[in-house]
Amino acid sequence: MLKIFSWNVNGIRAVLKKGALQKFLEEYKPDILCLQEIKAKPEQVEVPEGYNMVVNSADRPGYSGTAILFSSAANRKEINMPVLNNEGRIIVAEFDRFYLVNVYVPNSKPDLSRLKLRENEWDPEFLKFLKELEKTKPVVVCGDFNAAHEEIDLARPKQNHHNAGFTDEERKGIANLLNAGFVDTFRALHPDSKRYTWWSHWGHARENNVGWRIDYFFISKSLKKNLKGAEIYENVTGSDHCPISIDLEV
Repeated sequence: MLKIFSWNVNGIRAVLKKGALQKFLEEYKPDILCLQEIKAKPEQVEVPEGYNMVVNSADRPGYSGTAILFSSAANRKEINMPVLNNEGRIIVAEFDRFYLVNVYVPNSKPDLSRLKLRENEWDPEFLKFLKELEKTKPVVVCGDFNAAHEEIDLARPKQNHHNAGFTDEERKGIANLLNAGFVDTFRALHPDSKRYTWWSHWGHARENNVGWRIDYFFISKSLKKNLKGAEIYENVTGSDHCPISIDLEV
């Protein structure tokens, strides 16, 4: 059984300084941990003991970026990335049975200034990229998608219908993934569960659980039979997001 985690750490140096990442690794012992919004270059990060790490940093210092931590036994190789290369938003590893895609999807911004980029460029290009990978072998894709799909995926859907993260355009991007055959792992195993992965810093949102489920694991339909678990870890602190995971029998 392979246990894969995903976590937007909102600055890897910060969670390392707090000891939050080390504590998490010791407690949960992931086989693979995908990180988003690391905000660091490879040379700025001390790799936790027992893991190997690959990094895709943004050109801009202290911004965006993705990384994957592998337990020492894991095999991996990097492959080419699609759009927004200079923002370090995607990193891909190839395993015997599947591709693993770690993604930090661009935020549409409070003024929705990046919504058209998402709708017209990022979402269609990213889906096209995933389907190209899928021609070779199944795909596991995880990360921060910066969008809630359905009303069940956020605490206050009516108040946020036209806000970044819950616009019709962003929701359609998630729907297109599902329509293309990818499976929302958490929703597949917990169809009626109202649980969240991100909380605003404002108004004691986390304490009051006024959150959003914007972090996901999607898998190719052919892997659904291998899916044995999908979980959210609201109790893990250190970031405004919490980790999520899947158990995959491969």
